[in-house]
Amino acid sequence: MKRVQVKTGSPYEVTIGRGLLPMAGELVREVIPPCRALIVTDSNVAPLYLDTVQKSLTDAGFSVSSHIFPAGEEQKNLDTLAGILTALAEAGLTRTDLVLALGGGVTGDMTGLASSLYLRGVRYVQIPTTLLAAVDSSVGGKTAIDFAGRKNIVGAFYQPIRVLCDLDTFDTLTPEIFRDGLAESIKYGAICDEALFRLFETAETLDMTEIVSACVAHKARIVEQDEHDTGLRQLLNFGHTAGHAMEACSNYRISHGHAVAMGMALMARAATRAGLCQDDSARRIAAVLEKYGLPTASPYPASALAAAALADKKRRGGSITVIVPTKTGTCVEQKLPVDELESFFALGMEEDL
Repeated sequence: MKRVQVKTGSPYEVTIGRGLLPMAGELVREVIPPCRALIVTDSNVAPLYLDTVQKSLTDAGFSVSSHIFPAGEEQKNLDTLAGILTALAEAGLTRTDLVLALGGGVTGDMTGLASSLYLRGVRYVQIPTTLLAAVDSSVGGKTAIDFAGRKNIVGAFYQPIRVLCDLDTFDTLTPEIFRDGLAESIKYGAICDEALFRLFETAETLDMTEIVSACVAHKARIVEQDEHDTGLRQLLNFGHTAGHAMEACSNYRISHGHAVAMGMALMARAATRAGLCQDDSARRIAAVLEKYGLPTASPYPASALAAAALADKKRRGGSITVIVPTKTGTCVEQKLPVDELESFFALGMEEDL
């Protein structure tokens, strides 16, 4: 078991290891005394893990109820959020009580947002059950829903009081969903840890405790310096400007991790052709993504990606900031006028360098 401290305005700990779900009550009781607790989960995760977590919390003295919503990215909306808020109210939770998000990124994002809104803030715990949620959305306090056809544009920064990453939950993921998480994990190597990137290049078998711990530690250090995403934290968006655009163009049929993989490959090629990247990062990034079965070519033209990206929340007036590699393990912010984004994306379209 490994523990990573996240020293934000409201500090908390991320616990990483196997066999944590049966210990959830004990681990949560380290930071909050027994109280009423509502577990929010989806229809895919509930049959797998809800009983285990509920029993553990009950055994630790918590009074536990649950709320289950239909699984799927399309559920990340106002109606589902309203259902969670209704469940919180009907459970009679007060500010001294607890909400737990048990599931992937959709569950974590919506439960975090509901927790920030209910009674103007009730404590919550993240229990991610996917690799993607473990290394990305469960840490850092970004909560949101999709709205008006745009991704994550209604939300709040609201930190959990604890995160429990049970690596056993990865054993029930489909290969495609597991690869989504690998894309975000590879991203950390590309933006700030060349040794981690080399590990993905050379390892025959990945040590998931090592991978998740490294990624969480990197995200923690970045979030600590920029909790509200006004500067350094934007490095975590490597691959996301183009990736979010691909998700939107596909009407969200392309998963987040696969879109980010294509976005990273595209941006690395564009940076190389623009003279911003001086080593062979583009080749290495594409090769690692392909090694793990992830796509590297955009199915949409630069014009469509630019149009979708300019509706994204990353736009600031007449400019948009993209993240580009300067060498393997180092990325920087690059501000572009909005009318140059399409031509920049176009630089990354051709796969051969």
